[in-house]
Amino acid sequence: MSYWGYREQLSQVNRLRRSYYELLRDEFDQHLVQYALIDSYDNFLKKKLKYPFVEKRELKPRARIPDVEYESHNAFLVIFQEDSVPASYKKYIHFLNVNKTTKANILQSKTLPLTVTFDRYQKNLDSAHFFNFLNLLLPVDYALLIQRVPASQTQIRYSLTHFHVRIDWPIAEAAESMACRLRYISKELYERGDEYAENIQKKFFEYYGLPVMAGGRRTAAVIAAEYLRKTPCLSTVYVGSSESRALMRISERGVVKTVLMKLSKTRLDQIAAEHSLKLSTFSKKYVVAREGRSGICIFQVVYSNTEHGMPPVDGKLREIKPDLNWIRVSGQYLIPRPGVLKYPPLPLNIIYS
Repeated sequence: MSYWGYREQLSQVNRLRRSYYELLRDEFDQHLVQYALIDSYDNFLKKKLKYPFVEKRELKPRARIPDVEYESHNAFLVIFQEDSVPASYKKYIHFLNVNKTTKANILQSKTLPLTVTFDRYQKNLDSAHFFNFLNLLLPVDYALLIQRVPASQTQIRYSLTHFHVRIDWPIAEAAESMACRLRYISKELYERGDEYAENIQKKFFEYYGLPVMAGGRRTAAVIAAEYLRKTPCLSTVYVGSSESRALMRISERGVVKTVLMKLSKTRLDQIAAEHSLKLSTFSKKYVVAREGRSGICIFQVVYSNTEHGMPPVDGKLREIKPDLNWIRVSGQYLIPRPGVLKYPPLPLNIIYS
């Protein structure tokens, strides 16, 4: 049984909640692709800077990412929880009264421009102005927390309840939790010695598709994802990184990275032909910008765990072998522009071409 419960294991009320959550998450995915990637690209254009496209080698499992931060690239961290996060979790995920999304707290943090009117309903995901409100808070340090508000027995409502949320669970404890779950240790991180414990911590980053000791927001994201496995519901963590130039999503489906990719006219023609699309239709639905004759598209990589990154079938303790891969590329797609409804992602092998 999964920690979050399959649909057939849920009550009818919770099935409805699951459906609503997934519907909202689909919409959220679209908005964050726009904010993390397309808006970042526009930031570079406005400053007359060359956009630093991600190279395909950076998308391979265990790849190293150049240690450069691009301040024009939008960076953020968002936690989207299917249910309410229990109050007992405040020890390591700091969602306190001082960082609730109230008018007083937001004004005190100088996040809300004085020219913008604060409407307490705009923090609800069903508000017409929610995404405008979200964009004001996304640049704030640390994380935003979106969770279910227990309004009543019958109503299901989600709200951006807290901003400036710090993730304080130690990396060592997160790695220990993962290693126990995968049966590489029985209880304690250091039960097999210092070198073994160090290998576990390195593998923790690999498990979540990151280079060892990645930048602050990305490290906070994977720690939050591991910690929220303790809750019996779905959790989705989004992180936009100015270093990796990618939108990363961690959920019950695993790790997904989305980037902008520049493709030649020849390649665009080839892709359109392979999928029986008119070039004009392909350009309208999948190309977000042009540079000369080349097109800028949205490329998405789906990762899954190998057998070494999953609990063993027999449940027995085993030993880490650092050279073995824990994740692999399981899907590569060119995805439609945000807001395109009738066209699907197109399978496209770029990483290993």
